[in-house]
Amino acid sequence: MLSGAQNQNTPAFPNQQPPQALQQPNPAQFLQFHVKPSPVIKKNAITDDYKVTSQVLGLGINGKVLEIFQKKNGEKYALKMLQDCPKARREVELHWRASPCSHIVRIVDVYENLYQSKKCLLIVMECMDGGELFSRIQDRGDQAFTEREASDIMKSIGEAIQFLHGINIAHRDVKPENLLYTSKRPNAVLKLTDFGFAKETTTHNSLATPCYTPYYVAPEVLGPEKYDKSCDMWSLGVIMYILLCGYPPFYSNHGLAISPGMKKRIRMGQYEFPNPEWSEVSEEAKQLIRHLLKTEPTQRMTITEFMNHPWINQSMEVPQTPLHTSRVLKEEKDVWEDVKIRLSSHGAGRMKKNRSSLLTQRQLHSAFQFFLLSAHAVQLEQQLHWLLGSGTE
Repeated sequence: MLSGAQNQNTPAFPNQQPPQALQQPNPAQFLQFHVKPSPVIKKNAITDDYKVTSQVLGLGINGKVLEIFQKKNGEKYALKMLQDCPKARREVELHWRASPCSHIVRIVDVYENLYQSKKCLLIVMECMDGGELFSRIQDRGDQAFTEREASDIMKSIGEAIQFLHGINIAHRDVKPENLLYTSKRPNAVLKLTDFGFAKETTTHNSLATPCYTPYYVAPEVLGPEKYDKSCDMWSLGVIMYILLCGYPPFYSNHGLAISPGMKKRIRMGQYEFPNPEWSEVSEEAKQLIRHLLKTEPTQRMTITEFMNHPWINQSMEVPQTPLHTSRVLKEEKDVWEDVKIRLSSHGAGRMKKNRSSLLTQRQLHSAFQFFLLSAHAVQLEQQLHWLLGSGTE
């Protein structure tokens, strides 16, 4: 049961005075003055203002997301619940400061309530009914996904990163699962969410904590070096690569979340543009990926350079070449459904006898990508590890 801690509103941090009202700051203020306002933390019970349901909309890095409805007007929102701690406060603060951007999921309200006798932060956000980026592409059916559409998508993601980097925030977990559409409509807006790994970057090379999701991790994050906002640019390169073909440039051949072989390929920047998926993709797109996937952070393209690249800012000139992406994503989603069935108690024995001929390596590592962050990821990772043996590549 959710209950209010006190009947008053307080700022997130005690040294700051509470603003008069919950208003989003002007984005231009951030870019010019790096203003650091905090959201109002409401202490009354969230159930005074919202009807909280048990419908789970998704799982973030630091907490689950529930469907809720505002009592005043019946509008639907998303509620993220975090156990109150300094890390949760940081997530709320940075996400709030990023909310003015049109391509970042907007925070509406923040509450501090007791839940099961524990103090929690409750973040009310706009509800993203359109689903994840790749799911939308998978569901296109026979409708071709084109290179020009990929350019438009990358521009939207770039605008989110440009805003964050302009106010000295590194997201550090830019990946397709954190890119959601506002609705199912064709004109839906793509937005970035989940600031569980985000961190403020006030000096160069100021990020030292190795937070990442394996498929999108930059080389410098894997080692002892500190890293900065350029790690987000690497992630943009990985997402762009997948958008243009349907599978990632770096992977673990044996289904592990990240293996020594995969680490080596990332550190060396070893990837290819294999046919047939890449045969018709423009050289401009490939060149942009090369600039993003530079293993040396100082040589990697900045967000300003990315947004000024012709493939991004002149999208009407990008060819409308049909890509293999939709087909590959759908095939590999179906492959993973087959893997899950075969890994059941009924199919495990048969698989063990003939595991080498079950699936191609690319099918397995791509299928692994789709469940990597699911609730069953640890169990399924162990099963895939058993399936493929103990190789390290």
